[in-house]
Amino acid sequence: MAFVHGKGAVFKLDNAAGTLQVLTTYVDSVEMENTVDVAETTTMGSEVKTYVSGQSDGTISISGKWDGTASTGPHVILSGLIGLETTSSFEIGPEGSTTGKQKVLGECFLTDYKLSAPVGDVVTFTADFQVTGAVTVTTWP
Repeated sequence: MAFVHGKGAVFKLDNAAGTLQVLTTYVDSVEMENTVDVAETTTMGSEVKTYVSGQSDGTISISGKWDGTASTGPHVILSGLIGLETTSSFEIGPEGSTTGKQKVLGECFLTDYKLSAPVGDVVTFTADFQVTGAVTVTTWP
């Protein structure tokens, strides 16, 4: 089993124009959560509960260092997605973007974007996304 350090991870996200942008140099954490609805099917007289699997769902959360660079910084990219009615493509490479390594890709909506500017520290941001549709796991070309 080969463990991988998170320092080489890659995160890409569409800007409002639909062009995939590399946010890796600003992001210091990427978290993707996948859940599945389950419905209880237990009937009378049963000593144990039973369930049936339902629909899957996913969210993504990122955090990082804020940069207001007008054309490429995370602020211009993320703030441009607020209220956008079309989806944004995302790509996550937990092991980087080396040929043959896995990547996760799909479509999402920005659901939350926060800036934090504490007096004694650097300005940071967090963003949350709702995944919509199927998520694909493939490899980098």
